[in-house]
Amino acid sequence: MDSSVALFNHLKAADPFFLLAGPNVIESEEHILKLAKHTKAIVSKFGLPLVFKSSFDKANRTSSKSFRGPGLEEGLKILEKVKVAYDLPIVTDVHESSQCEAVGRVADIIQIPAFLCRQTDLLVAAARTGKIINIKKGQFCASSVMVNSAEKIRLAGNQNVMVCERGTMFGYNDLIVDPRNLVWMREANCPVVADITHSLQQPAGKKLEGGGVASGGLRELIPCIARTAVAVGVDGLFMEVHDDPLNAPVDGPTQWPLRHLEELLEELIAIARVTKGKKPFEIDLRPFRD
Repeated sequence: MDSSVALFNHLKAADPFFLLAGPNVIESEEHILKLAKHTKAIVSKFGLPLVFKSSFDKANRTSSKSFRGPGLEEGLKILEKVKVAYDLPIVTDVHESSQCEAVGRVADIIQIPAFLCRQTDLLVAAARTGKIINIKKGQFCASSVMVNSAEKIRLAGNQNVMVCERGTMFGYNDLIVDPRNLVWMREANCPVVADITHSLQQPAGKKLEGGGVASGGLRELIPCIARTAVAVGVDGLFMEVHDDPLNAPVDGPTQWPLRHLEELLEELIAIARVTKGKKPFEIDLRPFRD
């Protein structure tokens, strides 16, 4: 069996969910290897399938002065070392069609950023790598858009696709998480992932010393959003973790402290064990509509 198909089937069968987790961006080789080691050690205690996440380039930044990472070539070399050293599948994001082939040689899951979820050429290029494609729902999109985005992957010859909820724009500098999307996105006929950290971003909501802005966030509400997602019955959770989020160069306000990951997972698994198999979209609601 093709390795991508095997991994896709493994993630779909996860009980009670799989986890995509890691620091937002590659800060250094030493740091990413340390984070991978500790994240795997924590997650393995619970027997959850883990795909390690980090970005080689944060192309979508509030400010051109923001830290972006090591770039494609160096970043992929570092992610390859993580993959080999800790026997972990890798998920990372692409922003241009030209990146897909190189990324597909290293990553097991190629992630499509939310702002690019409708970009047909990018979706098709990613799909043609044969890797699993995780499409984040645009903050500006209805859940129904993801049906079409997932179908673009399949029409390009790749059945290994997932869709991911990460909040919806709500006024200025804020997002709202609507749990109904976690149900409605099932119409895409593929695994549904909840991004429990980016969902709490406050875009351009953090004032910087000396002028300028960066993304703020509500880290303290990550457990709240995560509890909601697993109670609804998602297939996977996406979360960014960091050993020192207060000093992270990118998206610190929405990265979960690694030292608190174990206790959070323990709680989420307990909730999921109770609710799994009782998903709202599988219940016959017709008697309640009369």
